[in-house]
Amino acid sequence: MSKINSEQNYVLAIDNGTQSIRALLFDLKGQLVAKSKIDIEAYFSKQPGWAEQEPDYYWQKLGQACQALWPELESLKIKKTQIKAVALTCQRATMVNLDNKGNALRPAIVWLDQRRQEKLDKMSWYWRALFMLAGEKQTIEYFRSQAEANWIKHQQPELWQKTHKFMLLSGFHCFKLTGNYVDSVSSQVGYLPFDFKKHTWSKPFDWRWQALPITKEMLPELIPCGQTLGKISEQAANDTGIPMGLPLISAGSDKACEVLGSGCLTPNVGSLSYGTTATYNTTNTKYVEAIKRLPAYPAAMPNAYNTELIVQRGYWMVSWFKREFGLKEQQIAAQKGIVTEVLFDDLLKQVPAGSMGLVLQPYWNPGIRTPGPEAKGALIGFGDVHTRAHIYRAIIEGIGYALREGKELSERKSGVKITKLMVSGGGSQSSQAMQITADIFGMPVQRPHTFETSGLGAAINAAVGVGLFDNYESAVAHMTHSGDIFTPITANKKIYDELYHEVYQQMYNKLSPLYKAIRKITGYPK
Repeated sequence: MSKINSEQNYVLAIDNGTQSIRALLFDLKGQLVAKSKIDIEAYFSKQPGWAEQEPDYYWQKLGQACQALWPELESLKIKKTQIKAVALTCQRATMVNLDNKGNALRPAIVWLDQRRQEKLDKMSWYWRALFMLAGEKQTIEYFRSQAEANWIKHQQPELWQKTHKFMLLSGFHCFKLTGNYVDSVSSQVGYLPFDFKKHTWSKPFDWRWQALPITKEMLPELIPCGQTLGKISEQAANDTGIPMGLPLISAGSDKACEVLGSGCLTPNVGSLSYGTTATYNTTNTKYVEAIKRLPAYPAAMPNAYNTELIVQRGYWMVSWFKREFGLKEQQIAAQKGIVTEVLFDDLLKQVPAGSMGLVLQPYWNPGIRTPGPEAKGALIGFGDVHTRAHIYRAIIEGIGYALREGKELSERKSGVKITKLMVSGGGSQSSQAMQITADIFGMPVQRPHTFETSGLGAAINAAVGVGLFDNYESAVAHMTHSGDIFTPITANKKIYDELYHEVYQQMYNKLSPLYKAIRKITGYPK
């Protein structure tokens, strides 16, 4: 039940994604009332495979996004006093080092970074023997080599010694907004000593404290979703224009908020996110690992988990296609003043389901388990009939195949069949991509009423956190609404089923020996 007085109430959501920062004002019906968006440089790279960005750059752009929102409110005759809370949702696994004065010591290591620390301090004989017996030696070594903390400690030891706080970008923003070293429980996705089952920092004798050079004192206090992280400080109010003293409510990470903002509260409702990273998620009160040792992440509400399957580069591949093959559309879009991706729907329309036998496996970024670390992207089935339009459709289909595989794996592990499928993220704006998704999954798919589902999820956290709704079920009932529904086309579904089972699902096992040979010969990927 909502608690609305005679004056309309609003909540402010700030969404720091990979490619933009958005300030979003929602009413208590979940309608996006006002929006400002500032594009950001995702990262800079000093060496191949590195991805970094200055923490203060993110903060400056966040301030610009907020400052750009206030003129919108004035034109709508909305007073700042009508904003009852603010919540932040953020890109995951981007790490920041701060000194004892709260200043950044080095550029943030962005989640897209691919560096590894190969030489590591030995863990105790006890843990080494235990991991060897359990067959987890490679998994632990991968975890440690990927951990940003280990790289900084070994490559920049003086800087690591000066590190007072080591936290995610979300925690950095919380500090800048409130002056408190705090972060949301539901933002903790990364190489940190975090207990994913209990949603706390790991116990003192957990193996992660030996695997990483991090101490408990270096980490922020964790606050559950819906509780107060602090109040907007005077300095933050000056930088952003957000009213001083407004409560900052703990919200989920961007992916967790997308799941919540899509209304996916139960394990029978699947949530696809077509973003820079494409994901398949379900929400469960039970801890379920779809893939052994790959954790279920904290959901954007207390005591709940998101069982997640990831296609690492996901809809980044659309940006890649635009850069490498989309000059014509970029020029037309610039002339017409529209977004380039809108024109790509015309490419999808030119090509029949199945891309005339062109099948793509979207392993542009390897994993540790599925796929293995040797994996590479693959595109097979070329003939003289194929054009760049076929390549583009094969990209969208390949992402769909990979996510369908994730859905089926999640269903097997959880024992719960999906009865409803929601699709959010930038790719969901394409009606052609939505239809392809329905055809590949063989079931109706639906997009929410707003494209800004991560922001809406954060707004739901804010609304519940300040008591505008009694609980998440009530908030979701009031603030999420049905959007367009796409049903499978029978002929297309048949083609996709056959390609999925007879081609796509066979590709990795057949190509894996070749991937390993490529890795051995070229050293890539390391």
